[in-house]
Amino acid sequence: MNEKILLTLAGIGLLILASQWLAWRAKLPAILFLLLTGIVVGPVTGLLQPDQLFGPLLLPIVSLSVAVILFEGSLTLKFREIKGVQSVVWRLVSVGILVTWVITALVTHYALGFSWALAWLFGAITVVTGPTVIVPMLRTVRPNARIANILRWEGIVIDPVGAILAVLVLEYLLSSAGNGALAHVGLSLGELILIGSLSGLAGAEFLGLILRRRWLPEYLHNTAALALVLGVFSGSNLLQEESGLLAVTVMGLRLANMPKVNMEGILSFKEHLSLLLISGLFILLAARIQFDQLAKLGWGALWVFLAMQFLARPAKVWICTLGSDLKREERALLAWIAPRGIVAAAVSALFALRLEGAGFENADLLVPLTFMVIIGTVVLQSATAGPLARRLGVAEPEPMGFLVIGANPFSRELAKSLKQHGFRVRLTDTSWNNVKTARMEGLPTFYGLATSEHADRTLDLVGIGRMLGLSNSDDLNALAALRFRSEFGPDAIYTLRHKRIEDPDKQGVHADEAAMLFGEKATYGELAGRLARGAQIRDTLLTDAFGLEDYRATHGERALPLFAIDPKGRLRFYTSQSTPQPEAGWTLVALVSPDPDAAPATGPDVERQMGK
Repeated sequence: MNEKILLTLAGIGLLILASQWLAWRAKLPAILFLLLTGIVVGPVTGLLQPDQLFGPLLLPIVSLSVAVILFEGSLTLKFREIKGVQSVVWRLVSVGILVTWVITALVTHYALGFSWALAWLFGAITVVTGPTVIVPMLRTVRPNARIANILRWEGIVIDPVGAILAVLVLEYLLSSAGNGALAHVGLSLGELILIGSLSGLAGAEFLGLILRRRWLPEYLHNTAALALVLGVFSGSNLLQEESGLLAVTVMGLRLANMPKVNMEGILSFKEHLSLLLISGLFILLAARIQFDQLAKLGWGALWVFLAMQFLARPAKVWICTLGSDLKREERALLAWIAPRGIVAAAVSALFALRLEGAGFENADLLVPLTFMVIIGTVVLQSATAGPLARRLGVAEPEPMGFLVIGANPFSRELAKSLKQHGFRVRLTDTSWNNVKTARMEGLPTFYGLATSEHADRTLDLVGIGRMLGLSNSDDLNALAALRFRSEFGPDAIYTLRHKRIEDPDKQGVHADEAAMLFGEKATYGELAGRLARGAQIRDTLLTDAFGLEDYRATHGERALPLFAIDPKGRLRFYTSQSTPQPEAGWTLVALVSPDPDAAPATGPDVERQMGK
């Protein structure tokens, strides 16, 4: 018996890996493959039966998993980053939530015959979208920056807000089931909000104190954070039923915005843990769906999906964009994209289990209906949003910008040169000093690890289609090259050789994985040394009177060519595999060391120091 359980758990792990890999290869949200996998191993083949596998532990496992997922999601919500975002986002996550909630509840009640109580709960659960499904879709669709920012921030903010709404509705239902007095229900809701908020704030302050005072070694920070999250969730539920989800959401929000507390390491750990929990939950919950439940839903489920896609979302966007400067085409694409994700699936499963225990009719249909909406929105919108964006004329042009790994001095100088020539750039670094300096120099940045799950959800790659590995870490350049190879294509990946190694098999980045920037001799140390000795990035317009040979004769070894731009604006890097031969009309950009013995340049050599 134990061997069978162990084999099943190991099989779930392999299924998670396979589903995530397929999603990575297909460039589609992983949720789609996880759901289909769960359905195949569950109701189709009967290989996985979660209720028998976990027994009475299933509900606690789902509850604790949802708590960790909501905590991790709320950790990404920094209020300072939302300042300045268009007011449309705030309307979408406030007034827009109410619009979606009301329309979905009405259609669910009349199309499926759900009780008003269950219809209102389903509407509350499905108001969320979520970055885990939005971000992969945006990378495929490539809408313009305004649409991408609105959708991305809506997905981030609406997760905790929607979860709180669903928790409050559930508490109303459970309270009214035991006592119909409105005063009792109002008191229960007040207690839930008070206890959940205070528990979350207390947990956040305690963890913040631990981190600020360094009461624990760094290697125990992640363990302490996880233990406190689970403790706050359980303790809050003990004081007031159903308040735990609100508590962990408040805890994450407070920690994300707490001064002098570095949560990057904990956030990275929670991202990996949430990825495992999300993937496992989707497979387990999908495996619990029964075909007789789907048959019981009938055509009414289709009407619910169509109403959410063609009525609720357009109405929400139309109301929330009134008076804004968004174009009609931009509003149309916003009205089309709203896939549902992990929070809707996990919360529906958790609440269904609680409602079934309380004797609510049709509570068992809550999960299959939610999953049908998830699959429908993800499949339909993934397949059609890209062509629709191009037809409406709101899609970004071919992504020719650069994601720069590393925000060190050389990276910043090169990024300024690329930006000056009209190319979009975004620098990433885990060093706050480097990121801060880049921002002060007017360069777009991302603070964090470019290969992390956090970056997958929040790194803005609109207009970006190529990667430059310029960090001082071979391993990071190699990891980033592998991460973005499938997304940008192998011909769009370039890395810098950090140190000279004669044997390429001993290098972090192999020659067949990425082109070595600026030739075999251009190591990070050499470039940094040239900059320190006064070298500057300069661009030179070649002419018939001053061609490539004249340029070489003038500068010799002092000039290290970086890239060249032809008259049509196409950029070509100098690499270990490619050496452009620019002609008249081309612009040659190089890192030029000073020559104290040379006279000031005159004549046809037209050079401009970058930034001057």
